[in-house]
Amino acid sequence: MSEFYDLVVVGSGPGGHAVAEHSALLGAKVAVVEKKDWGGVCTNEGCIPTKALLACSNAFSELRKVKRLGIQAQGSFDFAAVKRHQSQIVRVSSLGVQKSLQEAGIRLIKGNGRILSPSEVKVESGGQDVLLMTKNIVIAWGSVPFFPPGILPSGRILSSGEFLAMDRLPGSVLILGGGGIGLEFASFLSGLGCRVSIIELMDQILPYEDEDAARFIRKELEKTGIDIVTSARAERVTDTGDCVRIEISRGGESRLLEAELALICSGRKPALNGKELSDLGIDFSERGIRVDARQQTGIEGIYAVGDATGPPLLAHRAAQQGKALASALFGDGSVYYEERYVPSVSYTRPGLARVGMTEKAARSSGIRFEVKRSDFGSNILARAELKGGGFFKALYSEDRLIGAAVVCEGAAELIAGMGLALAAGLGHSDLKKWIIAHPTLSEILLP
Repeated sequence: MSEFYDLVVVGSGPGGHAVAEHSALLGAKVAVVEKKDWGGVCTNEGCIPTKALLACSNAFSELRKVKRLGIQAQGSFDFAAVKRHQSQIVRVSSLGVQKSLQEAGIRLIKGNGRILSPSEVKVESGGQDVLLMTKNIVIAWGSVPFFPPGILPSGRILSSGEFLAMDRLPGSVLILGGGGIGLEFASFLSGLGCRVSIIELMDQILPYEDEDAARFIRKELEKTGIDIVTSARAERVTDTGDCVRIEISRGGESRLLEAELALICSGRKPALNGKELSDLGIDFSERGIRVDARQQTGIEGIYAVGDATGPPLLAHRAAQQGKALASALFGDGSVYYEERYVPSVSYTRPGLARVGMTEKAARSSGIRFEVKRSDFGSNILARAELKGGGFFKALYSEDRLIGAAVVCEGAAELIAGMGLALAAGLGHSDLKKWIIAHPTLSEILLP
């Protein structure tokens, strides 16, 4: 049985979802093939479940300071209820993806899709094969956890997805990797009283973020009792059956760390079917599928979006790539994707958000720039609401904004305004005209 479409999308994560929905809204006949769960990794194993858990942990942490506000509260939590909240939010998000695609008139097919040619996708669904004929194909395969060489998963050595499936709270965890994923899990676990150690190979946690911001986050995490070891290499990871032991080397010295579980947060890598890509003649590497500015592979009519195209592996990056591709294929091309406008957010406590260049990157490129900075200590609403410390930093070159970073509770929300300013090409003289309501946390954005 054959069906005919203007566009077939393989994968329903943020990139696949966006290109399918926006293409359909522009009048295209679209089908989406998903082999697992609607919404992809972000909805089911990444962004959404971790944020649900952090919401619970952050709310529990808030109880420690409400006494200052004259509120008496008992500090206890029900981990089974925490997990129910996680599951409910994942279900709502996955159903939301499915519903939005259906409402756009898109044909949804559950099954394993294989691209046979630039105009054919074969789907194994429910024991039957369906051949989809199409003018355009989008690969949106997503990503999978990366395990460093020599480290194998086991009952106590877990990926982030395996950890999210657990129904009990461990007493202690060793987290291998001090990037955004590792720090989010560390914040969640520490907030609920778990003993946490972080092992990072680079000399700073969040190695690609602003150095001042990373140092601030480290100090705040260490205040909660998290043990952070940087410039450390994991030489051996052993599941003894009763615990996990990680032997690390740092500065020529060895150290043995032990915990109930090890959580491997060394990052993710594109989910690639090498044979399928090779058979099609599509160029790729371990970092992802090579695409041009329009997301097209080397084969006309076959495109790729999201994590499959390589780093940065971010949901909002994938979604914008999908919207831009839909606009190029079926619209007027007015929507576009520009990688330097992609914000980066670490949902720690406090959070860190950045858009554009860091100071280190600006220095390395030889750009002349100036830094404008303001601290949260001067923000009266932050003090009134006991938001804790933090700061905002903006980089300007010849008056134009080239980068911004904010560290505080609510950083993910505050960076949005600076992302707009960067994309619009605004400068410090332009932002001086910006009137921000008082009192608000946003006032920190005008140093």
